[in-house]
Amino acid sequence: MSFSFLSDVDIADGVNRMYTKVLEKNDFLIRSGKTCDWLAFVSSGIIRNYYISSKDEEVTYCLTFPGNFITAWSSFISSTNTFENIHALTNAELIILKKSDYYELISSSESWLRFFNFFTEQSYILMEDRLLSIQMVTAKQRYRKLLISNPEYVQYVPLKYIASYLGISQRHLSRLRAEISKFDNIKK
Repeated sequence: MSFSFLSDVDIADGVNRMYTKVLEKNDFLIRSGKTCDWLAFVSSGIIRNYYISSKDEEVTYCLTFPGNFITAWSSFISSTNTFENIHALTNAELIILKKSDYYELISSSESWLRFFNFFTEQSYILMEDRLLSIQMVTAKQRYRKLLISNPEYVQYVPLKYIASYLGISQRHLSRLRAEISKFDNIKK
């Protein structure tokens, strides 16, 4: 989508309100129990969202790659503490917009409202797609989709996080990887 509807004045206003944050590998953007008051654009690096299950296990439910927005949405919207942890799997650079600046931008400019509506809608679509794929698509299909959509980044995500993201055990992921590798070698 083209964002040509943002004027030079709109862009300058937005840029003046944003700042860059650099994360080292394993740094946290937010921890469970804190309130999220920012929205971030991932310029580089890979970010993981996870929560601690009732069995005291880390469950990866989101992997964010460059070119995407990230926030703890429910905390951001409701100003309540988040249940999630968001941390960098690699060194990362983010462009941060504080919640107060976000509201000032969307109040002052129809173009910024349109811009953020688009990204909020895209976030919803990704969440719905993720939920439905876990319920309707096989682990093998989910893994292939991840490989196809982010081939240049998946190699940097530890297998335990990929398995958790796919909702399978590491052992099952190892079998899938071997099966897919064997199939790909046959095709060559």
